[in-house]
Amino acid sequence: MEKLVIRNIGQILSGKLEDPIFDGDCLIAIDGKIDAWGYEKDLDCDGATTEVDAKGVTLAPGLIDSHVHPVVGDYTPRQQQLHWIDSTLHGGVTTLISAGEVHMPGRPKDVVGLKAMAIASQRWYENFRPSGVKVHAGAPVIEHGMVEQDFKDMADAGVKLIGEVGLGTVKDGKTAQQMVGWARKYGMQSTIHTGGPSIPGSGLIDADMVMETGTDVIGHINGGHSALPDDQIVCLCESCQAAFEIVHNGNERAAVLTVNTARELGKLDQVILGTDGPAGSGVQPLGILRMIAMLSAFGNVPAEQAFCFGNGNTARQRELDAGLIEKGYSADFVLLDQAQHAPGKTMLESVQLGNLPGVGMTIIDGIVRTERSRNTPPAERFPEKIT
Repeated sequence: MEKLVIRNIGQILSGKLEDPIFDGDCLIAIDGKIDAWGYEKDLDCDGATTEVDAKGVTLAPGLIDSHVHPVVGDYTPRQQQLHWIDSTLHGGVTTLISAGEVHMPGRPKDVVGLKAMAIASQRWYENFRPSGVKVHAGAPVIEHGMVEQDFKDMADAGVKLIGEVGLGTVKDGKTAQQMVGWARKYGMQSTIHTGGPSIPGSGLIDADMVMETGTDVIGHINGGHSALPDDQIVCLCESCQAAFEIVHNGNERAAVLTVNTARELGKLDQVILGTDGPAGSGVQPLGILRMIAMLSAFGNVPAEQAFCFGNGNTARQRELDAGLIEKGYSADFVLLDQAQHAPGKTMLESVQLGNLPGVGMTIIDGIVRTERSRNTPPAERFPEKIT
């Protein structure tokens, strides 16, 4: 039995919008799953195989990037960059979700080829986890000529995602709606491109098509890169039960509009975060942290709730067993503290002022993966792995 004990935690962020801060100074995970948390005096901390002294910093569920475009391993030809996933881990992100492997050179667009690539992508990230990061990949872009059996074949092979609707040849709502329905029938979750064209071959997807298609996630509702007009964004927030995905590579003003509208509608639980990288804007290892700080500062969202956009909300919308402090969930955490010399009396207050925190450690499946981040500003305090 592998037992992780994290002591001397300053505060525990739960990932739960309705109760974002848990009481306690200690957390225990067994065999990579969360087992218990609370005050050390009330917990069984004996027999730890790994012990971490948090040194008073904040523990939060590992962050989740809801929108990435991986290709193979830890390499992206879009930016000719190696180790981008490892760099993202240093930004506190422990789970990545593919919105389509669209940057694969020579990406097949025939039905046989796209199915084969989707299954292969799902397999290679299942078998190889760069730096321990969980990459949910194998997200085919739908093309004309696909039939219901194709979706069943992919689902039977383990494919659980559909890439951004609109990046392939299917650009009309009626056809897309039918294919999204087939995908949902076989347990596959779907995302739609929202806004103006992003790469050659993509096109405008307006609010009418988003609503007609009915995907599970409104991909980059703030544009990737170009946002829809304000009235269409407000209309989507009012009309849809899907997740409102806000991305780093989008329009920041539209991002704030989305959060303000969602708050007014009582729909903050539908807000999730992604980076939409690697893409033309490059790789953003700190993209999720930057979105949390930006939305907290400009969207008037308490920082402890803004963190939920980057872990718990995404976990619930994406049906993951990570991103929440919940018994039996994956022991995936980021330990952070206020950046040195950053304004604010606490880490949360500093983030709400728009500052990035310093990441001191990441843990995935109960295993310490990184210690002091090479990418964030240095924190005031750093946790220490004792054993």
